[in-house]
Amino acid sequence: MLLESILFFPLLGAFSLLFIPENNIFLLRQTALISSLITFILSIILWLQFDPLSLNFQFVNKLSWFSSLNINIFIGIDGISLLFVILTTLIFPLCILTSWKNIKLNLKEYLILFLVMETMLIAVFILLDLLLFYITFESVLIPMFLIIGVWGSRRRKVRASYLFFLYTFFGSIFMLFALLTMYLKLGSLDYQILLNSNFSVEYQKWLWLAFFISFAAKIPMVPVHIWLPEAHVEAPTTGSVILAGLLLKLGSYGFIRFLIPLFTFANVYYTPFVYLIALISIVYTSLTAICQTDLKRIIAYSSVAHMNLIMLGLFSLNLQGIGGSVLQMICHGVVSSALFLGIGVIYDRFHTRLLKHYGGLVHFMPLFITTFLFFSFANAALPGTCNFVGEILLFAGIFQKNPIITLFACSGIILSGAYSLWLFNRIAYGNVKLQYLSNISDFNERELHVFLPLIFFTLLLGIFPNFILEKITMVNILGF
Repeated sequence: MLLESILFFPLLGAFSLLFIPENNIFLLRQTALISSLITFILSIILWLQFDPLSLNFQFVNKLSWFSSLNINIFIGIDGISLLFVILTTLIFPLCILTSWKNIKLNLKEYLILFLVMETMLIAVFILLDLLLFYITFESVLIPMFLIIGVWGSRRRKVRASYLFFLYTFFGSIFMLFALLTMYLKLGSLDYQILLNSNFSVEYQKWLWLAFFISFAAKIPMVPVHIWLPEAHVEAPTTGSVILAGLLLKLGSYGFIRFLIPLFTFANVYYTPFVYLIALISIVYTSLTAICQTDLKRIIAYSSVAHMNLIMLGLFSLNLQGIGGSVLQMICHGVVSSALFLGIGVIYDRFHTRLLKHYGGLVHFMPLFITTFLFFSFANAALPGTCNFVGEILLFAGIFQKNPIITLFACSGIILSGAYSLWLFNRIAYGNVKLQYLSNISDFNERELHVFLPLIFFTLLLGIFPNFILEKITMVNILGF
């Protein structure tokens, strides 16, 4: 019942909010925060009870849904999905705490959408029936579409929400056709049945392409990446945190969970194609990040580059590369979330995201600048931070596959250092803009409480990476 409790507790919190008057703002916020915190505590208990030595899915529960169609509610976790559940339940209470003072318009609806989205994201990571996975995979788009379109910060927010929805939903249509084809062939979309099924070579190639288009749009990879910077710029701070920290991981999780284990021949066949697209994405988006003048766009393009580096690690198709990619996904979820939260902190004070309006904050916000420097270094994979360990492992995996690709991929390290330090330098040093001087104040207690857990996990995974590697290196990653 523990896994079911984690799945439905945020939904219970959302249901409770329906009975709280809209003018009771404190109780609304408190109920949402307590619901998300209890979910996080339950996920920690799940972590403690998880057996890393087992190669099977754990906490499995299977309920008949449409028995005539052999479609079941089938949930369970392995080491990979456990990590994403922990990441999800960590980020949501931090987002609710971040929006404690910032969101005032339709607060009740906003909090309900957040808790519903948390339930949907947890469901994506624990469902083992592909049809239900697809339903929740797409349902996550709805609350995020509304959060961007209603609580976004500028006039282009509606356009950005439509771009986000249409780009990601269009790609998923191909996966739906693939699922229907697989169902007609096998009579079931049970993940464990699919793992033991042998598809012909030509059949694998077509199915692989259908899944790839869907997951690539979520990551996103060039040329279907346009929606991400637009969505980040227009979304509220917490919307950007969820986008970077969790929604981008849906695509990479789909590759690990479904595409790589199910279509083994097609993976090898299409690996050069993936390498080409990923390398183009890394170099193009990294160079584009350096040219941006909007703070959020810089971090958004940085996220695209990092996620495509993860793709290279996944398609090394060896334990080091995939293990490093999983670690890097968790680390990117923590670090990119912290960077967007940092931008939100200064946006609350300056009410602008244009880089030209910033400078000299080191003199007035030393605690913020120290924290932002720490996460800028983490974004550039400084040794001692979690990104460093993830990149070392995935580069080791890529090198085993293709040393030449590794050489080109290393350009991403140089460019990430360039735009990370360039951004920090423009914010921290230079001339102070006197027109904003009265609004400058350092971290308050609430903001400090938001950043401390992220700092802790960044250091913990950078110094003791086995803390989570032991959960993923002994599980059935590649089906062997």
